[in-house]
Amino acid sequence: MSKGPVRSRRSAGDEFVVVGEGRVAALLRAALGGRGPEIAPAEANDLSAPWIDGARTLVVVAPAGEFGLKVVKGETRRAHLVEQAQRAARAAVRHGVEQVVAVTSAMVHGASADRPDIEDDDPASPDAAGFVADLVAFEDALVEALAEPSPTVPDEDGGRTPGAPPRLAVLRPAMVVGPGVDTILTRHFEAPRLLTVKGSDRPWQLLHTDDLASAVRVVAERGLSGTLTVGALVDGEPDVVTPAELCDRTGLATVTLPAATAFGAAERLHRVGVLPSPASDLAYVVHPWTVTARGLSAAGWTPAWSSAQGVDVLMESVRGRTALGGRRVGGRDAAALGAAGAAVALLGTAAVWRQARRR
Repeated sequence: MSKGPVRSRRSAGDEFVVVGEGRVAALLRAALGGRGPEIAPAEANDLSAPWIDGARTLVVVAPAGEFGLKVVKGETRRAHLVEQAQRAARAAVRHGVEQVVAVTSAMVHGASADRPDIEDDDPASPDAAGFVADLVAFEDALVEALAEPSPTVPDEDGGRTPGAPPRLAVLRPAMVVGPGVDTILTRHFEAPRLLTVKGSDRPWQLLHTDDLASAVRVVAERGLSGTLTVGALVDGEPDVVTPAELCDRTGLATVTLPAATAFGAAERLHRVGVLPSPASDLAYVVHPWTVTARGLSAAGWTPAWSSAQGVDVLMESVRGRTALGGRRVGGRDAAALGAAGAAVALLGTAAVWRQARRR
């Protein structure tokens, strides 16, 4: 999707509805007015939906690597997200919503050792797997549902006229942090060591949920459409924390492994069921995926939080917590095995100690 024209619109009185599960959606809901369900309802009468009546902007959040998604028995995560996208899109059309804002993740663009900065119009990676592929399916389902023939809606005189499709903007943020945010990326910082791989200098760009909410407001106020990356900026350029700065700020040491060793270990852990996600998820904690946020910056959006401040918020959230197999436990040497990077870091640390003992 390319960005559409900027249309002026009233900001006073704009009403937001936020649909989505997880902590990120909850924080956005609170920041944007505190309205909206976790799950988009499937009403028997689609023209009577109090949860969306009167809304000008519908924000649909797809949990990006968050824990606790309410998937019913026998349903896949992807099917759940696709259904949520379809329900939200159809409700937006039927109820005259002017703007739909989808929140996914810049992880859909992929990460690699030589990954250039991600621009708004860069395509999603064709190699997306796991929950990242689910995010791509969510975006596609939203676009397709909004492109369906518009149903008729009642007008002021009691007649019925075709509903106009709303504008769609897809926000793809960098790593999101905020009070209580718990993802496979934040759990990377619950391990006793931070994992790095040889030959990849991974800068860290973070985005505070306050700034994500302000980005949604800019999209609604300016009537933006298309795909827009979102991340910390300084003077209009990506603001990142270097690996050395990250260690200084977190107080965590690193364990460095060859890429083949790290990804091989993650694959073995996934194969035996220790890690719920594929080894490809490891790329997002060891390789760069920095975003430019050019479109939002040009539209006047300015983040209030730096990446360094985001690291401080993250460490405050994870302080004193460790996890094993996705469940937090006590003990200094436990690792956050709910996340690939943390699990491999633990294995790497053990390997280092074995080598030291042999020497």
